[in-house]
Amino acid sequence: MNRSDLIYVIDDEKDICDLVCTELDYYGFDMRAFHTGAQALQAIKRQTPKLCIVDLGLPDMDGLALVKELCDSANIGVLILSGRGSLPDRVLGLELGADDYITKPFEPRELVARVHSLLRRINKDEGPAQSCTVKKARFADWIFNPSTLTLKRDSGEELTLSTAEADLLGTLLRAPQQILSRDRLLGEQAIPYDRSIDSRMSRLRKKLEADPKDPRIIKTVYGAGYMLCTPVEWIDSEGKNR
Repeated sequence: MNRSDLIYVIDDEKDICDLVCTELDYYGFDMRAFHTGAQALQAIKRQTPKLCIVDLGLPDMDGLALVKELCDSANIGVLILSGRGSLPDRVLGLELGADDYITKPFEPRELVARVHSLLRRINKDEGPAQSCTVKKARFADWIFNPSTLTLKRDSGEELTLSTAEADLLGTLLRAPQQILSRDRLLGEQAIPYDRSIDSRMSRLRKKLEADPKDPRIIKTVYGAGYMLCTPVEWIDSEGKNR
């Protein structure tokens, strides 16, 4: 991981911002603090961070709305840090695309560990300096580009996945037509809550499937796990088999 990775902390509590920034600055991260969602969104237009740490109780907007906007429009990792610790809040935050969720009060060492884990996955997905060896995956009527986290349909439709969605799809694409247990997926994705694997799978199906209620690409094998039902062909940047 790049120790100079840029991280934005978005929290209206100055003490929390100071604590998080001081703790992560010690480990060499480039930290910026914002006390409103609007301030953070303006800053993102100027410079995109690698990760946003977002409080849900912002003074100018609902933190969940900010999480959704970040996950829908930008290739940014999102870690929710909030005093709202109920299961519905945690599940909704992850369903909207957040990569992780920590409740307040929190242990700073755990936060650092979660940030390290999340950035390792993000930087692994991006790969080394985007060389010509990066492969795309062709499956069903889609092409997935892991270097840009984009899906392109044969019809021309193009979608951008969140880091969490792309990570999950990548795991399925590396084991096509095989049943992957929920325990295996939870372990490989470093997902903090058991139910969140189902939330991520639901979001992915909504983007991939013609009818998410009757999925044809990713099937649920009840009592066993999930399976990508289509063959996968790995191609180079020119669309040729490798």
